[in-house]
Amino acid sequence: MNSDNRELEKKANSTANAAISDNTDELWQIVDEHLLHYGRDFVREFITSASGPYLHTATGRSIIDFSSGQMCATLGHNHPAILDAMQRSADSVIHLDSTMLSPSIAHLAKELCELLPPQLSKVLFLNTGAESNEAAIRLAKLYTGCFEIIGLTGSWHGTTYGAASTTYAHGRKGYGPGMPGTIAIPAPNCYRCPLGQCQTSCNLACLDFGFEYIDSVSVGSTAAMLIEPIQSAGGIIVPPEGYMEKLRALCDERSILLIFDEAQTGLGRVGTNFAFEQQAVVPDILSLSKTLGAGVPLAATITSKEIADNTREKGYSHYTSHASDPLTVEVGLAVVRTLVSEQLASRADEIGQYLMSGLQVLQDKYESIGDLRGRGLLLGVEIVTDRESKTPDKEYLAKLSQRCFELGLNVNRVGGPLAVWRIAPPLTISKSEMDLSLEIMDEAFSSTK
Repeated sequence: MNSDNRELEKKANSTANAAISDNTDELWQIVDEHLLHYGRDFVREFITSASGPYLHTATGRSIIDFSSGQMCATLGHNHPAILDAMQRSADSVIHLDSTMLSPSIAHLAKELCELLPPQLSKVLFLNTGAESNEAAIRLAKLYTGCFEIIGLTGSWHGTTYGAASTTYAHGRKGYGPGMPGTIAIPAPNCYRCPLGQCQTSCNLACLDFGFEYIDSVSVGSTAAMLIEPIQSAGGIIVPPEGYMEKLRALCDERSILLIFDEAQTGLGRVGTNFAFEQQAVVPDILSLSKTLGAGVPLAATITSKEIADNTREKGYSHYTSHASDPLTVEVGLAVVRTLVSEQLASRADEIGQYLMSGLQVLQDKYESIGDLRGRGLLLGVEIVTDRESKTPDKEYLAKLSQRCFELGLNVNRVGGPLAVWRIAPPLTISKSEMDLSLEIMDEAFSSTK
């Protein structure tokens, strides 16, 4: 084939691809025919670009993203610092053998650990939250010589084997046996006390009951407790005052390691660099993901020198093809530096209070808003049929969410059997964009029956 013919073929292919790309009906036919369904139905509108807090659709609409992508884009979509970091990696090195390191990994390890208490000083960089939790579970088992892992009802830690076995929000049925030794105790939902005791104040009865239950069913080989400091997928469940301190004491009495999964609460989201800072409890192992990569797959498992040294002597292995990848590590470094330089944690606290005030105005106006809760820019709005019965109204929540999307606001639904909006916009969102979002929510409530 001569060069002229090659050029003609290239142009023809380009024209054909463009025609397919511009024809959304044809694209949806391809999606329906070839994509494996993996959860909720796809939003039936193609996103062609994104910037800051906005998603831009193929039909020319701009939608404020109140879920930061998959809870990841904490700096906003396509933040310049992230794009610069990706370009630096593209200009130098994207991927290496996991035993080979780029300079950025040393900088990220140092600067990330400088944000943490000194006992959390050894870090492993991975890809996803599930993977970081798997690494944490393996560390705990090898260090303690035990195998039981305690979780909380309503938790979400991922869909790989160990993480899925300690995930109780949903997705458990139909997959056969989970990991041996998994135990769940009631989550501390103050709006819906799991024991039916705490109507006006919490006495931590659910925690006392939980550990009495553990003591009675455990085979005496409990390695760790894996929890989210604030449950997200479970419905934005914030532990009551004193819960974490008592939990720490109960774990210490039994030599149980405490693992905090801060996939969604870490790196400024809740108004501090990490959620555990608000609760005066330091975990033995910390897992990070989502917010660390701000849109690219980066996760971390962090622990103490003592646990790291002990497990290394025992031959700890969590070797993956993309551990310490230069591209994602470069992005993580940009995230940490942007978090610090722009004081995004304190900004999330300030603008989160502003958002909560706006939501309280809506709650006073609409009976269907049963409860508001959360910290910083991780807030939950629970929708009920009425405030007396507190019956979750998932059907109404779905209608509200669809109406918000039509009006230009993307809000995520969580809570398993509950009906909860998870509100988690980028930490860089402006007050004017927040005001517009509240106006859209107001309009959705007033126009949806």
